Amino acid sequence: MFVKVMNSYRTIVAACDKELIGKMFEEGKLQLNLKESFYQGEELEKKEMVDLLKDYAQEDATFNLVGKKVINCALKAGVIKEENVGTIQNIPYALILL
Repeated sequence: MFVKVMNSYRTIVAACDKELIGKMFEEGKLQLNLKESFYQGEELEKKEMVDLLKDYAQEDATFNLVGKKVINCALKAGVIKEENVGTIQNIPYALILL
């Protein structure tokens, strides 16, 4: 899984399953464009991702999360709940503004 942390007026945490990077998924008017320039940062294992998400949740970050592995980590970290998860072409995603 890849994660990229960007600092603006607010911290943005973008995380995506490795195998989805560079792909685009569309369903009706919805679109997931998983650009390398946005998502491809540091590569993390499951425990590292869970810990990172927990840490940034305490810092009032915004989350852009895509992929089954990343979503499972976010659920485990308590950053999101099942009802926060949408899908586009069976790819789960969540956008969270804390």
